[in-house]
Amino acid sequence: MALSSPGAGTTDAGSPVSPRPGRGLLPLLLVGNTAMYALYIGVGGVLLALQVEAVDPADKVTNLGLVAGVSAIFATVFNPVAGALSDRSGRRNPWILGGGLLAVPAMFLLGSVHTILLITIAWCVGQAVMNVYQAAITSVVPDRVPMTARGKASAAVGLGLPFGSTLGALIGAAFSDDYRTGYLIFGALVAAAAVLFTTCTREQRIPARESLPIRTQLAAFAGALKSHDFRWAFIGRALLVLGYFAVNGFLLYIIKDHTVLPAGLRAEEAVAILMPVSSVAMVVSTVLGGYLSDRFDRRKLFVGASAALSAAALVIPAVSTSWTAMLAFATVNGLAFGCYMAVDTALVTMVLPKAENAARDMGVLNIANAGPQIVAPFIASVVVSVGGYTSLFLVAAALAVLGALAVRPIRTVR
Repeated sequence: MALSSPGAGTTDAGSPVSPRPGRGLLPLLLVGNTAMYALYIGVGGVLLALQVEAVDPADKVTNLGLVAGVSAIFATVFNPVAGALSDRSGRRNPWILGGGLLAVPAMFLLGSVHTILLITIAWCVGQAVMNVYQAAITSVVPDRVPMTARGKASAAVGLGLPFGSTLGALIGAAFSDDYRTGYLIFGALVAAAAVLFTTCTREQRIPARESLPIRTQLAAFAGALKSHDFRWAFIGRALLVLGYFAVNGFLLYIIKDHTVLPAGLRAEEAVAILMPVSSVAMVVSTVLGGYLSDRFDRRKLFVGASAALSAAALVIPAVSTSWTAMLAFATVNGLAFGCYMAVDTALVTMVLPKAENAARDMGVLNIANAGPQIVAPFIASVVVSVGGYTSLFLVAAALAVLGALAVRPIRTVR
């Protein structure tokens, strides 16, 4: 693999090489991603589960699976489409700002509905808005950061997950009895981050490309997966994310129905404890993973090892229902997932089929993030119905092992 130097001219494809990132870009990427993950975790992992349970306690697992699965379809559709639109407009910041500002009315709508059908529709709107934001901010790294700094930039992006998870869980727990206000706070948080990012970062306009027919766009998306290394990176990410969301999408219910909590500890409070524990582990492994993968120029090793460690973490609560086992799971899984997301993001940017289609191809890859979220809730609800939460942990562990093996065929990255 040949690393591009800052300002080195063009890639083999003739596209401009990403310049040296401007001062403040990496902290702003951290802020932007922290706000995004805070909403995803706080809304999707806490408030939405409480809202669904309040509507129909008896069928909460099935209903949450339905809401999460259907809304994830919108995430899958809007992410690559928004990425392609920002490619053709030659801008990222307007899409970041637009998606961020629209999070406020989307969250207001979600907090105003009272049936499973309307909750599903409202969360679909929320997913659509957030994935416009996510597609654009994800593309900032391949746009503005040189290959030699991708590990550090990816670490800044990856740190958004532990920081955002902690913030989301704390806000979600604080407003567990008033989820309408909680929704508005999350929307305002994303809007503020979008305003800050777009105000403080200057972007160089990318040459705009003409609009393509829908059939051509779909063919282009499929064409990205014809690239051998990109395809295997896609498969590995999809498998790990599928296992991750099969468990974490139902974390509140797992704690309520599977875990033996200490006396006096509420499930919402337990989530607010587990997230910081996991986050500290994520921070350590994200920073170390990003730095060491740059230092040794080894991405596959770190990605495969962290996916295997995630599988080991998932076995812990499968064999024990104790609170201690859940704390151990949060710690080990945090170490694994933090390293995985930091290094795998760097790996993916190195196997993009065409530099000039970076946002579109990152959007295709983000189907590996959003797509499994369509399947995960349905799989999880079926597995829990048949074999309980223990079986769910074991299925997720098997998926993580397959994700670890999927990076082996990648040829152009070590």
